[in-house]
Amino acid sequence: MEILFDSIRVDKPSLNYEKVALWLNDAAIDNNRKIKELSIVYCDDDYILEVNKKFLNHDFYTDIITFDYSKKSYISGDLLISLDTVRSNAQKYKTDFSCELCRVMVHGVLHLLGFNDHSDDEKKLMRQKEDYYLEKLSKYLC
Repeated sequence: MEILFDSIRVDKPSLNYEKVALWLNDAAIDNNRKIKELSIVYCDDDYILEVNKKFLNHDFYTDIITFDYSKKSYISGDLLISLDTVRSNAQKYKTDFSCELCRVMVHGVLHLLGFNDHSDDEKKLMRQKEDYYLEKLSKYLC
């Protein structure tokens, strides 16, 4: 398992990256997969908008873009996360920034595991999975 944390145009958030990596890998293992290579890159809104336009032809801001390179037995990919949008969403939903950031990270891993959030039912399942893994996160951080 290799999980890399990096940043572009922003400072990396203060997290225990070793424990976060174990938590994300356990989420994959719970779904009968393993993380082979995962790159999590933190950025600002302007950068994620540039990537969204260039690679996805989307002209809007988002909290995360997931690039999936997974194979059958393992997951691999790049998660690009806008800290600006994560911060805004934390305020909007009245939650802690770190909690919202962890939700977004596991959301990206869930996408790599094959979960989607296009329909209402998919969004509901995705939210349930996020909540489940956020509850498990306390085991890693205590």
